Amino acid sequence: MSWLDVAHWVGPQTNAAPLTRRALLVRASVAAGGAFSVEAFGGGHASATTWPPASAYSGEVPAAWFDLALDLVRTTPGFSPPVASRAFGYAGVALYQAVVPGIPRRRSLAGELNGLAEAPRPAQHAYHWPTVASSALASILRSLFPTTPAVNRAAIEELDRRFSTEARATLPPVVYRRSVKLGADVAMHVFEWSKLDGGHEAFLRNFPPFTPPSGPGLWEPTPPGYLPALQPYWGTNRPFVLRSGQTCSAAPPPAYSENPGSPFYREAHECYASVNRLTPGQEAIARFWSDDPGETATPPGHSISILTQVVRALDLPLGSAAEAYAKVGVAVADAFISCWSTKYRFNLLRPVTYIRRLIDPNWTPLLITPPFPEYTSGHSVQSGAAAQVLTDLFGPLAFTDRTHERTGLSPRSFGSFIEAAHEAAISRLYGGIHFRAACERGVEQGLCVGKRVSALPGHGPRLDHV
Repeated sequence: MSWLDVAHWVGPQTNAAPLTRRALLVRASVAAGGAFSVEAFGGGHASATTWPPASAYSGEVPAAWFDLALDLVRTTPGFSPPVASRAFGYAGVALYQAVVPGIPRRRSLAGELNGLAEAPRPAQHAYHWPTVASSALASILRSLFPTTPAVNRAAIEELDRRFSTEARATLPPVVYRRSVKLGADVAMHVFEWSKLDGGHEAFLRNFPPFTPPSGPGLWEPTPPGYLPALQPYWGTNRPFVLRSGQTCSAAPPPAYSENPGSPFYREAHECYASVNRLTPGQEAIARFWSDDPGETATPPGHSISILTQVVRALDLPLGSAAEAYAKVGVAVADAFISCWSTKYRFNLLRPVTYIRRLIDPNWTPLLITPPFPEYTSGHSVQSGAAAQVLTDLFGPLAFTDRTHERTGLSPRSFGSFIEAAHEAAISRLYGGIHFRAACERGVEQGLCVGKRVSALPGHGPRLDHV
């Protein structure tokens, strides 16, 4: 599926084509050894101080749940990139808020995120933090994906049951029940907060009524589908960290001009020539980062996938993983609000419109143009935001991205997260759907978002090893 089919995919009447139940359950299953047990537990009367903190447990529990969340986004109708980014943001916050009482030296995000009040604090009793985390993620994903196909609902129940079975086998019943309740209560608290942000149930209305402005240089629906504008009001949603969608806004794009000697024309001709002369390597880059809805977990899902690979590669403990999922989730969510605010303020036309009108009426870009204005590039903004947060958490880590390995695309290796973000950005020029300014300034916009997110409470996962 591609953006050509997006009207069917993101509309509320779509019948999804999800994975088979067997494939989803295999995808959701985990090698959970060590995720729950640290050593033999005593009786049910252990005090809170005798039970291990979140850092004593593996980060595999959230990694498994976010693996499943990627599949939910890919196979649930309506989860366009902005809607998907929002889901990852709330899932990450629910996870972190649920386990933060078990993370020494960490503070709650209540009062730090816009409108988030403190949930009732847990009593000073023993909690099993992997069970708290699993319960919170199971609960928040059920709430965020109420229309997901039955096979996906079964996958949620199966993964929940896998972790619950292991927990019941090692925990005193009172600790198990208390831990499940804490996770579910925090998830409900976060979900109720989410309802007021302007994006609640947006998967049902990706194309609300909207009349785009008209005039020279302004966006208009693009071939081949000529779809209406997707989520034109997303930039007015309540962000997580930013004061508004305009907090990290980019400077205006190059002045529109049809003069062949103008900077705008030169950018358009660069896009035209780049697509016409693509090398095999450039085409591979464009397709690796395309992240089309319905075929993939969309661009914010790609960032979550990179994080999950890091969580497993570094064998992060639960507390570290919770902080990382919260910050990367918030970063991609705020990135889309910031980007969409910019897109619908400038309403700039897409390359295919300009090039067919002024350079080559028969030109076709490599990738299908998404149905919303050009400036800035959503891939660039969200990649820059995620890269900044990942860098602040882990440093300039070299890594190999295997996000699309199972669909036949070769892994790509990078010297740093920022390097990967710049490749994701330039991929949109190679695909023929963005001008260079939208790519480069989009990364800058994303870095601004990421820095705001990195200022949230937390000291970086490496401290959990101390």
